[in-house]
Amino acid sequence: MKVTFYSNFLTHHQLPFCMEMVSKYGNDFKFVATIKITEERLKLGFKNLDDKYDFVVKAYESKEEYDKALKLAVESDIVIMGSTSDKYIEERLKQDKLTFRYRARVFSNGIMTIFDKEKMKLLYERHIKYRKNKNLYMLCANAYGANDFYKLGLYKNKIYKWGYFPETKEYNLEQLIKNKEKSKPINIVWVARFIKWKHPEKMIKLAKKLVKDGLEFKITMIGTGIMYEKIKEEIHKNNLENYVELTGAVESDKVRDYMEKANIFILTSGKQEGWGAVLNEAMNSACAVITDINVGAAPFLINDSENGLLYKNFEELYMYTKNLIEDNKLRKKLYENAYKTILETWNSKNATNNLINLFESIKDGQEYKIKDGPASKATPIKK
Repeated sequence: MKVTFYSNFLTHHQLPFCMEMVSKYGNDFKFVATIKITEERLKLGFKNLDDKYDFVVKAYESKEEYDKALKLAVESDIVIMGSTSDKYIEERLKQDKLTFRYRARVFSNGIMTIFDKEKMKLLYERHIKYRKNKNLYMLCANAYGANDFYKLGLYKNKIYKWGYFPETKEYNLEQLIKNKEKSKPINIVWVARFIKWKHPEKMIKLAKKLVKDGLEFKITMIGTGIMYEKIKEEIHKNNLENYVELTGAVESDKVRDYMEKANIFILTSGKQEGWGAVLNEAMNSACAVITDINVGAAPFLINDSENGLLYKNFEELYMYTKNLIEDNKLRKKLYENAYKTILETWNSKNATNNLINLFESIKDGQEYKIKDGPASKATPIKK
């Protein structure tokens, strides 16, 4: 069976899944990169992976590669279509061949999106236009995607949980936790771009309240962006230099070093966060995670109060952080359960096996039996 995955460019968040697919399908699996990795991503610590792997077809590099990408779209048994131009699969969609779209959500900026002519045109061209295609399915990399698509009457009973699957590391969990608990003061890590909807300012507000409570902690903020200097000024203005450290950009494979030493990981992004792969990485690193409930990955990965904490407002963020600093039993519970969630369920190997099971079930007209985790059925959820 030939399977082709189209996306902008290969990232370390997609690589483990691609490697698993290569292990299953060999040369019959291809990843089509449609644009060259951007300078912005490189500055953030991403690496150019397109040149490193034989399974990557660089459609942007030459006419020969572009034509190969077009040919694969028609000839492949299955195509997974990420967030890139639909020009590659126009003919495939006309023929209604088995195709999986790989998307987050529609209304990340609110239902008012329907009044945006450009966005609605794109929505029509990608989704509404092909709503009668029997062989078009959705791999949803956002827990709220099913809500959005159901509102539009699209992909009903054809949406499956998906996401991003960074490298899963196996640790001596007992030793890892022991090392974390030796950390004095409590070590809190935040990783994101310093931009408005990632809300780095919440970490400064949080630090101020924790200091006022007389708690001992250290926040490390990893990343860069247009708000970086503003956050730096706020740290100085509020005399938080002993509590908040800015690292600037850190290479993606080095970020895990910080997570492995951290007690708590906090993700403050809003609903514009389509997935949030740092959440996978932090859980795999056995962090006690606290995340905004609007983050796309959060409801898929987090069973609230069991393997992480979901907050709805700043007061909950503050309360949960304070509780975790003070309660080592709760920290240890979340460490263990977060790690097991990734090791046992939300990892590239399990995701690939489930997805192949889904492929075969659809092609053979058989009942699909995966009830939970990657590639299980996604339905609208309530916060």
